[in-house]
Amino acid sequence: MTTTPILHVDMDAFYASVATRDRPELADVPVIVGGGTRGVVLSANYPAREYGVRSGMPATRARRLCPQAVVVSPEHEVFGTVSAAVAETFRQVTPVVEMLSIDEAFLDVSGSVRRLGAPSDIAEQLRSRIHDEQGITCSVGVAASVSVAKLASKRAKPDGVLVVPPGSVTTFLHPLDVGELYGVGEKTRAMLHRLGLITVGDVAHTPLRTLQRALGHGLGTHLHELAWGQDRREVLARNAPAFGAITGDAGADPDKSMGAQETFGRDVDDREVVLRELLKLTAGVTGRMRTAGVAGRTVTLTVRFADFTTLTRSRTMPEATDVTVDLYRTAVGLYDALGLQRARLRLVGVRVEGLAPRGTVHHQHLLGEREHGWSDADRAVDRATRRFGSGVVRPASLFG
Repeated sequence: MTTTPILHVDMDAFYASVATRDRPELADVPVIVGGGTRGVVLSANYPAREYGVRSGMPATRARRLCPQAVVVSPEHEVFGTVSAAVAETFRQVTPVVEMLSIDEAFLDVSGSVRRLGAPSDIAEQLRSRIHDEQGITCSVGVAASVSVAKLASKRAKPDGVLVVPPGSVTTFLHPLDVGELYGVGEKTRAMLHRLGLITVGDVAHTPLRTLQRALGHGLGTHLHELAWGQDRREVLARNAPAFGAITGDAGADPDKSMGAQETFGRDVDDREVVLRELLKLTAGVTGRMRTAGVAGRTVTLTVRFADFTTLTRSRTMPEATDVTVDLYRTAVGLYDALGLQRARLRLVGVRVEGLAPRGTVHHQHLLGEREHGWSDADRAVDRATRRFGSGVVRPASLFG
């Protein structure tokens, strides 16, 4: 097993990056997202941060610090769409994805290295895909533990990758301020500073019993372990509420949507090529739906043109389903309704929304309907995939 299986992926100035990605004239000028007249700053790009502007800052103070900044209004629906697409990209790499917020996640890629390469290679692949598909950048920390990976991603910003091998953990950690340890807030930092523990190295070289007496058994032990890079916390596959998911027990509601998208190697204007890609994407999504035991009613199609203009269209079906053919036909209908003729496409995506547990969905059989049909075929494909691997059985149009 690889020695650095944990990735912490953090979007760079996420809200500001999304808000300005289609406005190249704002690439190098200070930009503030949100705030209004009396509100607070939602985000600021890196040029604005050089003036001291930070998220959560009162807008009036931000404008005093950087009066030349361009203020843009937040588009929360767009933020949610982009973050959901990024999360799907993560899940195509590994099922062990822990979303911390709308713009950062931990990934455990230990089960993906045989397929995708070393964790550092996977990190570069993710950065490339997210930039190509979403037009934004991210930074990735790669390490043996979640706490070190998170610190590494901060040091990789903006738009970089930093790998911290196990043999370099103490060299990396010990010069840092104790406030940078994962989970250490301002109060704990101030308390440690009062005790003369300024750096992580100070904590590491303080006897454990001394830390436990000063900080309590639990906190003293925890900080001692973090200072030596011995974080025992594991990555848990779950979504952040910001992604529209319900977290909690196994009996909780499932994710509200699942989707996938693909950026073509070169712009495409051939309908047959687009439809084959839609079929591949739909088959992948419905396979994950069946694994999760959910069905959905609403199909959303996304197309992005060569000039980065993006369109989305949705259609709600009479009843929820997890059948590939039914959802694919709906996606094709949405595509044909656009009347694109020979418009050149850069990206196409499919999302199924309004997901509900499969057991709660009642199928109304039609007169003359076969007892066994596409649903049984899908499940046969699923069984073959589980036994022999993905791609063994697929629609005939996807071969060759």
